[in-house]
Amino acid sequence: MRCAVFTATPRGTKTALRVRASLDASVDIFVKAGQEMPAEVRVYKRLAPQVEAAFHQYDALVFIMATGIAVRMIAGSLKSKLEDPAVLVLDEEAQHVISLLSGHIGGANELTRELAASLGADPVITTATDVQKKLAVDVAAARLALRPSPKEQIKRFNSAVLDDESIRYVIDENLARASFYKKRLDDMGLAAVFGRGLPPEKEGLTAFITADESVRREDVICLVPRRLVAGIGCRRGTEMSEIRAALEAALTRIGRSIADVSLLASTEVKADEAGLLALSAELKRDIRFHSNEKMQETIDAYGLSESPFVKKNIGIGNVAEAAALASVPAGRLALAKTRFEKVTVALVWEK
Repeated sequence: MRCAVFTATPRGTKTALRVRASLDASVDIFVKAGQEMPAEVRVYKRLAPQVEAAFHQYDALVFIMATGIAVRMIAGSLKSKLEDPAVLVLDEEAQHVISLLSGHIGGANELTRELAASLGADPVITTATDVQKKLAVDVAAARLALRPSPKEQIKRFNSAVLDDESIRYVIDENLARASFYKKRLDDMGLAAVFGRGLPPEKEGLTAFITADESVRREDVICLVPRRLVAGIGCRRGTEMSEIRAALEAALTRIGRSIADVSLLASTEVKADEAGLLALSAELKRDIRFHSNEKMQETIDAYGLSESPFVKKNIGIGNVAEAAALASVPAGRLALAKTRFEKVTVALVWEK
């Protein structure tokens, strides 16, 4: 996850540093110009254009300022609960952490709980299912990197959860990693069964975990696996076995395995890299090699950090994150670029 923290006062900046230390994520702190600057922060003069750019670059935005300011700053950028980033608000003393936007699919509620626990603050969460301590369908989907479809059904199903209606979770038995989803749902206390297709109508509501999102029934919401893209950079001549070991280690960090990877990606500079090509063949996964122009556009669009050394050698300063994000219309970092001995890996969920 990439997180942007905005602060306007020296006291707020101190709290922002605590936020960065509390999160196991890539955190950029944006500090208003005209005050003493701690190390490794970014400076802004006007908040509105900085927030507008960050809204599409980061997975989570944290405002250490008044809630009203945060609302005005994000209002013009809102699109959809399936696309908008998580947005949180803290007071300068970190007494309260407020989940403001994208509480379920964007992960704001869980991030709020995590931050509150780390900072000793009160979590403020107002979504009805969370208040009633019930597991919403879109929360279960988010935990499993599944996308609810059609999104209009989310409200219908979460209302059913609040009304204590029974919802059956059915997993397409032909789906890759079907047993993984079964175990994870069981761990969440949601009984799930395997099936070859949808149950008959008029048997209650069904959350159907499937790769086919074309189903349109009033009693069904499809939970569709999102693509997981692995962006990979490596030293020239790195063996396939070493690249694979690095990829497996990276996947372990997010609780996933090789079987979850949908696509490999890298820079066109590596288009003839034998180890990458061999890995693609062994895994039976496509690999995309992006041009420097496409990679630089992605770096600029997402505000990715660049290595001067890498840029000097191949013309762009970020390979793993940029390649993965360039492979999807919109992406969310599951794992920021992580360096192993000869390999760098970044993992991205398609939004």
